[in-house]
Amino acid sequence: MTLGGFLSLRQSCPSFAAPIDSRNGAAAAAASNPRALRFRHKSFPRATYLRAPRRAMDPPRCLGSSGLEEATDDIAAAATLHRGVPSDLVEKMMYDALVWSALHGLVVGDRRVQNSGTVPGVGLVHAPFALLPMSFPKAHWRQACELAPIFNELVDRVSLDGKFLQDSLSRTKKVDAFTSRLLDIHSKMLEINKTEDIRLGLHRSDYMLDAETNLLLQIELNTISSSFPGLSCLVSELHRNLLNQYGKDLGLDSRRVPGNTAVSRFADALAKAWNEYNNSSAVVMVVAQSEEHNMYDQHWLCAVLKEIYGVATIRKTLSEIDTQGHVLPDGSLVVDGQTVAVIYFRAGYSPNDYPSEAEWRARFLMEKSSAIKCPSISYHLVGTKKIQQELAKPNVLERFLDTEDIAKVRKCFAGLWSLDDPDAVKSAIEKPDLFVLKPQREGGGNNIYGDDVRETLIRLRQQGTEELAAYILMQRIFPTASLAFLVREGVWHQDVAISELGIYGAYLRNKDKVIMNDQCGYLMRTKVSSSNEGGVAAGFAVLDSIYLT
Repeated sequence: MTLGGFLSLRQSCPSFAAPIDSRNGAAAAAASNPRALRFRHKSFPRATYLRAPRRAMDPPRCLGSSGLEEATDDIAAAATLHRGVPSDLVEKMMYDALVWSALHGLVVGDRRVQNSGTVPGVGLVHAPFALLPMSFPKAHWRQACELAPIFNELVDRVSLDGKFLQDSLSRTKKVDAFTSRLLDIHSKMLEINKTEDIRLGLHRSDYMLDAETNLLLQIELNTISSSFPGLSCLVSELHRNLLNQYGKDLGLDSRRVPGNTAVSRFADALAKAWNEYNNSSAVVMVVAQSEEHNMYDQHWLCAVLKEIYGVATIRKTLSEIDTQGHVLPDGSLVVDGQTVAVIYFRAGYSPNDYPSEAEWRARFLMEKSSAIKCPSISYHLVGTKKIQQELAKPNVLERFLDTEDIAKVRKCFAGLWSLDDPDAVKSAIEKPDLFVLKPQREGGGNNIYGDDVRETLIRLRQQGTEELAAYILMQRIFPTASLAFLVREGVWHQDVAISELGIYGAYLRNKDKVIMNDQCGYLMRTKVSSSNEGGVAAGFAVLDSIYLT
């Protein structure tokens, strides 16, 4: 142990004892008085409470996370992963999981507590998580991992084709004010011939496994603010810890939960980019929202950067960058007196992040500087829904990828259509449950499902063709539903759930030299099958890991 209750980040799984706020219910009770901890099972009438037995607390353990460890074949056990688990065993696992989460920093800010999204250490509660990992086929896992470097390269190549980006989004620009402002910045960079010699992308490609076709289909490609690299690693370690302890009772092997390296690999990419900037006194700047309940996911990354690589970070909002930042004649970005080598965006992906012109001035200031942007404005635009749909058109991928890679990418594409396609629109109006209507937005809670698809399409057609350009249509994916134990705010309940797999990727290039192009861990999110949206931070899903079968 090191000073201040921290376990060295140089171990394979960084851990620390997080401060516990007395107002945080189950997590606080676990730390202060284990006997007082009670779990409410939502399926019990009149909020029956189950008292968990007192258990000796094992010392914190960090399991290796360098990759998949092979284990004996227990597919039959995995098929019943969440069935028939005795309630007393669930109680024991719940108790241990909540204690582990508190001790290892698997926490978020509690929205019910004032200042929990602004002041670190105030109002902590465990992040929502699944008590056991979700089974996932090994072949599809490998397929998703192999796709990551291809998508990294695709983002980079598309970003260099400014005309393609502008042309593809030209109609969207007319009806979507947010996309229009992003394109304006991109246009100004093209006008001044601004080049990004050092390009850094920290991406996440999200997939679902379609039950009918047994195909791994891509939902979206995130090129800005790919969240949960820190907390996703911890959930994987939590599940391996629980299966090491209770695996014999469950008939499960912890080695079938793949190690997760997302936080260390993202930190490695940021450190390599910082090194390419070649200014030892410069910092990495995290662009954050003014209120961020998921700040600890971001702090994990900053902590690894500092302890492992000796790279300092600062956190600034877009408004603060506007008032405290300026660009020197040589292009250097200085914010609050510190030269910025790398700008890491964890904000700026939503119109809500730009409430005034100050925030747009800050975005333009950063873009015209020589600091390394993660992402640059062009990388950001590549991640829009419209570009995703354009890339799915015939003969478009051929502009950017080799034949072998094209086949791999196209295999994971779900059906994607522009609303200019009358047949697709007609089909969606007739059978809206088979489609998702997507606007050009990130962050969860924006997509349109079910009868709302029909109503929105009819309204858009009545308003005129220009409005149609603000959306794309996507085939709705129907994954297999399984039973799962979902844990939120110290309460667990069992429900029928579906999962979404995100694969992280990191790409770093300096002119013609590719320094890093790797798959960098994963994020598994599980939600009740009746829920349409899947964002954890938005309150729709819980963090999970996978059990390979």
